[in-house]
Amino acid sequence: MESTQNSFVVSARKYRPNDWDEVIGQQSITETLKTSIAENHLAHAYLFCGPRGVGKTTCARIFAREINKTDGKKDSDFSFNVFELDAASNNKVDDIRQLTDQVRIPPQVGKYKVYIIDEVHMLTQQAFNAFLKTLEEPPKHAIFILATTEKHKIIPTILSRCQIYDFNRISVNEIVNQLQSIASTEKITAEDEALHTIAQKADGAMRDALSIFDQLVSYTRGNLTHEAVLKNLHVLDHEYYFSLTHQLIAGDYAAAMLSLDEILKLGFDPIHFISGLGSHFRDLLMSQNPKTAALLEVSESAKQTYIEQASSVSANWLLDGLDRIQQAEFRIKQSLNSRLLLEVTLLNISTLPEKKNLSNPEEKPLPKAIDTKKKVDRSLQESAKAQSPEAQDVKPDIEAKSGQSENAEFKPQSNAEQKPPPPSSESEKPAESEATREIQKHIAGKRRRAATKTISIQETSTMVETEVPSTALSESEPTKSIGSLALTQAWEHALESVAKDNNTLRAILARTDLSKLESTNSIRVELHHTVEQAEFDLLRSDLLEELRTMTGNSSLELTSELVDQVTTAKLFTPKDKYDHLAAKNPNLDVLKKKLDLDISF
Repeated sequence: MESTQNSFVVSARKYRPNDWDEVIGQQSITETLKTSIAENHLAHAYLFCGPRGVGKTTCARIFAREINKTDGKKDSDFSFNVFELDAASNNKVDDIRQLTDQVRIPPQVGKYKVYIIDEVHMLTQQAFNAFLKTLEEPPKHAIFILATTEKHKIIPTILSRCQIYDFNRISVNEIVNQLQSIASTEKITAEDEALHTIAQKADGAMRDALSIFDQLVSYTRGNLTHEAVLKNLHVLDHEYYFSLTHQLIAGDYAAAMLSLDEILKLGFDPIHFISGLGSHFRDLLMSQNPKTAALLEVSESAKQTYIEQASSVSANWLLDGLDRIQQAEFRIKQSLNSRLLLEVTLLNISTLPEKKNLSNPEEKPLPKAIDTKKKVDRSLQESAKAQSPEAQDVKPDIEAKSGQSENAEFKPQSNAEQKPPPPSSESEKPAESEATREIQKHIAGKRRRAATKTISIQETSTMVETEVPSTALSESEPTKSIGSLALTQAWEHALESVAKDNNTLRAILARTDLSKLESTNSIRVELHHTVEQAEFDLLRSDLLEELRTMTGNSSLELTSELVDQVTTAKLFTPKDKYDHLAAKNPNLDVLKKKLDLDISF
């Protein structure tokens, strides 16, 4: 009985690769190392970095054996030429000094001595510094191979002295093929679904997959079934996700709540459940296209189930569902009631529209950016009104226009229905209201085009000509004057349009008080520094063009004046500070002379 127990070797050791061709998932690295050995292009230091269990130490051992076989003595034992050091437990300066002393001794058999330092990122800063000189210029017979899972913790001076090889995670299919080969060799019965579950649980690490494989072989007595693997690894079966997704597609939120309750009663963590549901939706989205269906790392039977379920739902519904799942996955860690958050998420997904997968492209709904166009226009007009309190008197006119369809013409009230204007001594008020309405209409058209982003430059120029009244851009009235209110509206929105990305210029121009202008045909901006003048000159032409277009006044002028109102702050020296303090307190000068003090510069 004792001999039987001692004869067992775990699969991770028993099936460790002994040749380059046996290494799995690192073809580019193995080919490079083989070529460098064949052509005798060997570096003095290598760095193998990557996740755990992907073959870093294995490739280092193979490399150490292969470089000593080039002298023709292939049958010799070169184990004395390979030295492995665990940097996690030998990370002090004294350990590195002992290593550097051994490096000087040439090999007794073979041509090279290879030093494999595993988990090299665990060395201390002092140990790294002690290792630098030896690593840069070792003896001709010494080669260093450093292995690490955390490359970012290694100092740059070490990285610059090494050839760096980044090892990849091993794919699910490659792990499954290796497990199938081992199962066949060991005469173990294993279902394809069971091996895929093991490979997915290993997360790209072959050593982890072999450890799980050994554990499950002992649990199942050599008969690996999918059900036994799920039970032992506590993994949620795909069937739960398929059933739950079918209930969500059908809008049966009651059945979805019961399915969620069953999953949580089985002891599955809410975070793992919502993460798995997101992966399931992602796989469904990939299954809708034959090209992306190859990205699914599942068995062939599961892939067919994915394709069948994906054909019954639209891509828009899956994308909206993924968006809600990601929001729940982000919030669930901070939530005090994770179950309620999951239930609300499933309810939101079950009520999403556009569930049906339309086979006829002509029946598909328009993109959402076009469906919500009217809402965007309305919100932009409301924000434009909210920015200027003085525009409240034109609120009825704007609301009346926004309530009509885009193709309908605006019909004014009849003479009998029109109310007489309120008595006012200023004759300019009606003109200001009319000009303001035209500016608001022009602004709404510009923002609508900026929101949709689907109009070409030629279409934009045509649209401006059709939306802006001819009276606003007519050259027959080049000296047309507008009211101060309309000019203020045009000024604010021109700043928002032209200087939206230049906060400095917006702050400078915001100081301009248009109510104090002598004429509405000329705007004079006061600047306080040459830097402000330079900022203003950059966008002056664009700002003026925007103002002329919005006001319809082609003779509008925009000038600037440099006003010296800001005094330059003086930089005081230590002597200036001392003189100032000594003038206030003469005893300070007496103290300086008695103690023979100097002013610190």
